[in-house]
Amino acid sequence: MIKFEVNNHIARLTFNHDEKRNSLSFAMLEEIYKALDNIDNDVVRVLIISANPGSKVWSAGFNIDELPLPGQDPLPFNHPLETLLRKLQNVKCPIIAQIEGTVWGGACELAITCDILIGTPKTSFAITPAKIGVPYNTSGIMRIMNSVTINIAKEMFFTAKPIKAERAYNLGILNHLVEVEELESFVNNLAESICQNSPLSIRVIKEQIQIISKSNPISINDSEQIDQVRSIAYNSQDYLEGKRAFEEHRKPNFTGK
Repeated sequence: MIKFEVNNHIARLTFNHDEKRNSLSFAMLEEIYKALDNIDNDVVRVLIISANPGSKVWSAGFNIDELPLPGQDPLPFNHPLETLLRKLQNVKCPIIAQIEGTVWGGACELAITCDILIGTPKTSFAITPAKIGVPYNTSGIMRIMNSVTINIAKEMFFTAKPIKAERAYNLGILNHLVEVEELESFVNNLAESICQNSPLSIRVIKEQIQIISKSNPISINDSEQIDQVRSIAYNSQDYLEGKRAFEEHRKPNFTGK
């Protein structure tokens, strides 16, 4: 479901499951996780994550078909997506997200976990749990809030509508916005310019930035309270209705219960 190669200090991980819009199934998450294990920190200086050229969807997010039934947390701490995102955060070299198409749901987290995001006019970001009655996990909300201002995070979660390319660039989600036909060469040139700099210096600076960005942790009590609030949603009738509606290709009829 993915392709992985290393060439001249640059690793490229390519989503290769277009028939499922690169949805992050358990199987695909496992393949990505194993690919990250193959990154030799003494060799790889930049990691590029992309979809196949021409893909309309970079990734459709977590595979809805694999959501659990009501009564179970849909995204617990040990969920494969959460495990992968933590592993991605621990990759020592800079990570560039090369994003031609649209990004949905949990794939937005995967994208913003990267260090530099490059998009095209076809790029957009949408977080859609409210459309199917799914509660979002606390760590996921915190990742989004670390990338956009609180009011933008609220808009994304409340409306479930896409943030299109130009606005994403103006909001600072995208580092650069380039034409589709220039995307791959732009990303490759950026990666090569990073490779010319001191890899040790870059690794240290990246770790410094990550430590500083975590300098205001949420309290344990607050975290537990947030998880209690989430349980209301994933034990609800709306959660089950949203999952059924998705499977039946119809608009859900939410009751707020």
